[in-house]
Amino acid sequence: MAAVQAQEEVQPIVLLFNALNTCDKKSRLKEVARLFLKLGFTAFGGPAVHIAMMRNEVVDKLKWFDDQYFLDMVGATNLVPGPTSTELAILISQKRAGWKGLLIGGLCFIMPAVIITGIIAWLYKLYGSVPTIQPFVYGIKPAIIVVILGAIYPLAKRSLKSVELGIIGIATLALCILGYNQLYIMFGAGFIALAIAALKNRNTTASFLPLVLLQAPAQSIISLTNTRLFFSFLKIGCILYGSGYVLFAFLDSEFVQQGFLQRQQLIDAIVVGQFTPGPVFSSVTFVGYQMNGLQGAVLGTIAIFLPAFVFVGLLSTAILKLRESTLFASFLDAVNMASVAIILSVCYQLGKDNIADWRTITIAIVCFIVVFTFKKLNSAWVILGGALLGYILYLV
Repeated sequence: MAAVQAQEEVQPIVLLFNALNTCDKKSRLKEVARLFLKLGFTAFGGPAVHIAMMRNEVVDKLKWFDDQYFLDMVGATNLVPGPTSTELAILISQKRAGWKGLLIGGLCFIMPAVIITGIIAWLYKLYGSVPTIQPFVYGIKPAIIVVILGAIYPLAKRSLKSVELGIIGIATLALCILGYNQLYIMFGAGFIALAIAALKNRNTTASFLPLVLLQAPAQSIISLTNTRLFFSFLKIGCILYGSGYVLFAFLDSEFVQQGFLQRQQLIDAIVVGQFTPGPVFSSVTFVGYQMNGLQGAVLGTIAIFLPAFVFVGLLSTAILKLRESTLFASFLDAVNMASVAIILSVCYQLGKDNIADWRTITIAIVCFIVVFTFKKLNSAWVILGGALLGYILYLV
């Protein structure tokens, strides 16, 4: 009798706990949706800028993660194929709000760019050109470089845990600037650190087997049906490492050289990818629309992003847990350091190409002062300010 009475007393507490847990999950889903919808509309400038903006939001402002955990997520997403910043958005969402968060956060980050790109693709199909946006892009690029530097500085300090990691970072930066393959450099850095850790621990029997995906040979597309288009983009999404420019190289090989897309259309897709927010991979929406209309745009978009959700779903339950392993932790620390160096190499290349006269130097200096003085200012305002300043100075 006493046991029954005790059970009746406990039951309301359990129900209250379950209700609070459900409310917490719903509130987290709303937080994830709100954050990545905002970033989907304001994250201009490519993966490096997206990562910087995400760190500013989830580490500095919202305090969801610390710098170390954020770095682990960046390093982990760099180890698998696909759009890195999109995969990072999906992984952050999954860690914050579970499997529903994975889907909601990923879609909220992707869809604004896809919708905007789809509208531009439709107008392009009607009128055969994209709007003139050179004056604005002129100012956006220097601002983007400064935003990246502002965000990467604390990550670089956090990554620099030892002299060995500092040497790995410097070597990575030098090799990237010299033009060596970033994927090989990143895995090489990880394996060097793994070997050093194994020697230090005198543990030569431990092994580490990374995920390795090799590029499938390109197949000639005799007729571009929607099925073939879907599987071509799916293949690219499964094997592609690197930036959006690597994506355009794949698209040139798959479609331009096969005669299904004009090179000028591909160049215009690059332009669209530069001035629309969100992931650069949304350019596939533009390309798909030019080849097979609305169906091509929808199928191409689904195919290019689908592997990212699958890889992150596997990643979230595997790689981050391996941080507890001493050997894998050394591997991931080196990958983190290499990731920071790769982003710095992107800044170097962008700066060399886009900060070349008094106007762009002025924009970069003004943005630098703003970023490092007003550290809590949303980077989207810095980028928009750079665009406006670029427009003004471009007309001078």
